[in-house]
Amino acid sequence: MFDSFPQGISTRLDRPRYHEEYYRILRSGIGHLNKLERGQHFKERGFSSWEAFAAGRWDEALSLIEERREAYVRQAEEAERLGVLQRRLRVVEFPVTPYVQWELHVLRLRVETGDRIRLLDARTITHIEKQCHIPEVVILGDVAMFEVQYDDGIAAGANHYTAPELIAETSAGFDELYAQGEEYASFFDREISLLPPPAATP
Repeated sequence: MFDSFPQGISTRLDRPRYHEEYYRILRSGIGHLNKLERGQHFKERGFSSWEAFAAGRWDEALSLIEERREAYVRQAEEAERLGVLQRRLRVVEFPVTPYVQWELHVLRLRVETGDRIRLLDARTITHIEKQCHIPEVVILGDVAMFEVQYDDGIAAGANHYTAPELIAETSAGFDELYAQGEEYASFFDREISLLPPPAATP
């Protein structure tokens, strides 16, 4: 699974160019969009909920998530208008990192607004990750694939892949792991909802 990914040929795009190419392809009639999220530590500068979380104000961070509802609703409506089926698989390591604990509260709002999200315990894929972690990718139909790149936890662009064989292989890996994933609500209620407030993130 994902065996060919490390040798895949890509073009590096800075953040503005990545967003431009992403939306251009998304609106071209791709049919489906799959997101595989593996990283456990990120920074979301400019999102007031994340800023409150990073400053240690947990209750405020949770209350501020709601400000994103309209934006998420618009995204879901656009995907429906374009005929794009969106699926997201979030890998979760244990113990859960502060960032992922916060993010899973954000994802609860995304589920409420129509996202199809499953969660996968990282301990169930150790046999796959003997050499390296599975890739963090956004797959747009059979047309394009982006491996998001980060600088100190902040999104800084993406590697753009277009080889059909590599996209097909990575999509097959996503499908297999998505089938293994747990529905968001049951995972969240069992593993996340009762956790104490996490430590602040520097």
